[in-house]
Amino acid sequence: MLRNYIKTMWRSLAKNRGYSFLNIGGLAIGIACASLIFLWVEDEVSFDSVNLKKDRLYQVWENQKYDTYTFTESSTPGLMGPTMKEELPGIANTCRTTEGSTSLLFSKGDKSVFAKGRYADQSIFSMFTMPFVQGNASSAFKQLRSVVITEATAKKFFGAEKNVLGKTIKVDNKLEYVVTGVIKDFPANTSVTGEWFMPYQIYFDQSPWLKDWGSQSTNTFVELKAGTTPESINKQIFDYVKKRSPHSLGHPFLFAMTNWHLYNDFKDGRMTGGGQIENVRMFTLIAWIILFIACINFMNLATARSEKRAREVGVRKVLGAAKKLLVLQFIGEALFMAFVSAVVASVIVALVLPAFNLLVQKQLTLGLDNPYHLIGLLLITAACGLIAGSYPSLYLSSFNPVSVLKGIKVKDSGAAYIRKGLVVLQFTASIVLIISTIIVYQQIQHVKDRQLGFNKDNLIQIDLQGDMAKNFKPIQHELFGSGYVANVALADHPIIYGGNNSSGLTWDGKAPGSEILISQRYVSEEFMETSGLKILEGRNLTLADTANPLRTVITQSLAKMMGKGSAIGKTIHSEHDTVKATVVGVVNDYVYGNMYGHPDPVMFWSTTPQTATVMYVRIKSNNDYEKSLAAIQSVLKKYNPAYPFDYRFVDDQFNNMFQSEMLVSKLSRVFAALAIVISCLGLFGLAAYTAERRIKEIGIRKVLGASVPGLARLLSMEFLQLVILSCLVAFPVAYWAMDKWLKTYQYHISINWIVFAIAGITAIVIALATISFQSVKAALSNPVKSLRSE
Repeated sequence: MLRNYIKTMWRSLAKNRGYSFLNIGGLAIGIACASLIFLWVEDEVSFDSVNLKKDRLYQVWENQKYDTYTFTESSTPGLMGPTMKEELPGIANTCRTTEGSTSLLFSKGDKSVFAKGRYADQSIFSMFTMPFVQGNASSAFKQLRSVVITEATAKKFFGAEKNVLGKTIKVDNKLEYVVTGVIKDFPANTSVTGEWFMPYQIYFDQSPWLKDWGSQSTNTFVELKAGTTPESINKQIFDYVKKRSPHSLGHPFLFAMTNWHLYNDFKDGRMTGGGQIENVRMFTLIAWIILFIACINFMNLATARSEKRAREVGVRKVLGAAKKLLVLQFIGEALFMAFVSAVVASVIVALVLPAFNLLVQKQLTLGLDNPYHLIGLLLITAACGLIAGSYPSLYLSSFNPVSVLKGIKVKDSGAAYIRKGLVVLQFTASIVLIISTIIVYQQIQHVKDRQLGFNKDNLIQIDLQGDMAKNFKPIQHELFGSGYVANVALADHPIIYGGNNSSGLTWDGKAPGSEILISQRYVSEEFMETSGLKILEGRNLTLADTANPLRTVITQSLAKMMGKGSAIGKTIHSEHDTVKATVVGVVNDYVYGNMYGHPDPVMFWSTTPQTATVMYVRIKSNNDYEKSLAAIQSVLKKYNPAYPFDYRFVDDQFNNMFQSEMLVSKLSRVFAALAIVISCLGLFGLAAYTAERRIKEIGIRKVLGASVPGLARLLSMEFLQLVILSCLVAFPVAYWAMDKWLKTYQYHISINWIVFAIAGITAIVIALATISFQSVKAALSNPVKSLRSE
């Protein structure tokens, strides 16, 4: 029976293959788009799901209240983790790690590569799910100079060797570390990852400031005992740091692992509910919109072809077929076409998935062997079939058999209005997507074109490794002598990211109780010129300024805070005068950290090469990059031969700060284009149907002298009116949505009416191009053939 049913469905498709192709094509593209989006969404919402204790794991964050805002950060004191575990009964375990990833040089024989990892407490292996393939979690850090590496890292150094436990790797060309464990490689959608892990105690011993509760440069993770709520712990740790460091403004709280990836956006100390979840919601909505647009195509084309099936319906009703049975038949046909579309969509997804993975920087798989993926595809297919076939089935099954069999023309006015409304909905959604895509692109470009206050072009950042600090002066001298380098400088933090921050600083005239977060930067005297910062008043720092009394250069915003008149000669000091600095210069404000916001004021201090961490090299403009980099590499190899040449362009670092926004922009462009394509498939079919219905009218008009352009214009005008109406509906909807989106950014564009004009004209031109083919084809037809039956 099923076989006969499929044959009947297939014959029906073949009989109307032109329209069937448009229906299947539109649905297939819609299902393929939705499938790609849902694969991406699945990866996003399943972040950190590899961790079995995900629901009990938290990271300690802090809120620090200042005059104008509350600053939220994940940096905590190094002593906090062990103390919390000892004092708070609701905590099962704690773990400390270094902030982010640390890049170290690993060497084995003639192999030397930089690898990123973390210094961490041994408890990391029991709190987080990190399966050991060699060694075990309990003995991983029994000795201080031990290292746990991933399978991929093990293969880099030891090849196909099955057991690498006890083997040694040299770290930073200094000490040998023993491999005490090998863990499985991390999935891409995991927050806490690394190519290696070493005992946190190493980092703690190398960093004496970590013993001070007022110094914050550690990530602290907490595992709660079963039955313990984060709220109960938050009450106990609200003033946990302040009791031990009275000058601290920090109020710690637990941030759940379930929220790390999707809900990591904070404003004034509160989780906003924004972050990556906004992108997930947006693209999920886009997926359903595209599916809806594809379903509209089916509805329109199915009802448009109603006259072709009117006699069939009439005959079936005369022979006793109930309306319910006819509804089921037409729904069945829609489901069959949706199933064929799903098969085609699966092929499309399989073909485009590699390119999509490259676009979203993931390793997604269609995975139809995964029951959840298969069930998801079947549910999407069923939803499309039911939605697309619902109205056509009710409409077709409602025909009066007596009128149909007498040859009375089926009244189509109601269905025609519904078709027109659906076309308006289709193009409204498509135009909204076009406008949104343009505005997202403009916002990204607006921020990328923002005046940063320093010159990021032709600027290279090189981490200080090995003997570079000791040999800085000869390196600097030879780089100048190469003819490719304009300037060289040192700093303790990358200029484009955030660095150390301080509060509790004061000056004459500062309001009592006022708290201002001030960033601290230690730089060499060449830094201002190398980075492109401008001395607005006073002088630059010199190496002599490292001696007491201290000298500092401040940014313009801090100078304004210090009151009227020149800031030169004024002093900035801590409450107990442990720090007291005289302002010798003022530089312009510059943007760092949050590219959308206003940066905190900065104090610059003079540094020696021994306390710096990065070197900046400015290449002369118009120089060949390859030759310039080769010259720099040659100098560094001479004075630091044990380390490979590793560098980053600052403008690349800047662009990388917009990865999320760039992904939104790229995906929006792709799916807006596909939404237009699907809409045009339906419009193409409706235009063909309209031309077919009016073929005799066209023949008569041609006999009476109508021109081809006039006929084409006549046939096109009805659809163009619908597209223009879509523009009028889409414009306010798009304005409301994008205005709301832009307000989530502190630094944003204003919406310009030109965007709406471009989107409207684009939609009209695309629609006109789609319609014109059928219109011109009908206008060029031979009137003798069309009027022969008359």
